[in-house]
Amino acid sequence: MIKYMSLEEQVDKEFLRARHRAFFRRLAARVRGLPERGTLPAFDEARKMMHADNRLYLRRRVVEVSKIVGSVGRYRHFDRGFMPTKASMAEKWKRVDRAFHRGMDLPPVRLYKLGDHYFVEDGNHRVSVARYQGGGVDRG
Repeated sequence: MIKYMSLEEQVDKEFLRARHRAFFRRLAARVRGLPERGTLPAFDEARKMMHADNRLYLRRRVVEVSKIVGSVGRYRHFDRGFMPTKASMAEKWKRVDRAFHRGMDLPPVRLYKLGDHYFVEDGNHRVSVARYQGGGVDRG
């Protein structure tokens, strides 16, 4: 007989797996001697390096989740693969994951574009769950 998991059990396990992915990536970076490679790039640092000081609204569009590479404010809360690095993020991450499994519409994320890459202003958890689940993210 096959025992099926409840949605709550599933989102609990998925958050734990996502945290494990972040942990093992961080561990691998340290072993390679690159501890800074385990963190998500910060928008302000990238903007300064590119001397990008102007802003232009580009309109709402679908963005390939792999092009979202950093965050405006929560770059320390996620690893470079957008997996959560802190246990304190569990409730919000699970809430977004639950909504994903239920097929609920979530608000679009807000992104800044630098070159061919995007940085999250609002929606880090939505991007994280989308990355975990292998889906796309709508940009507003």
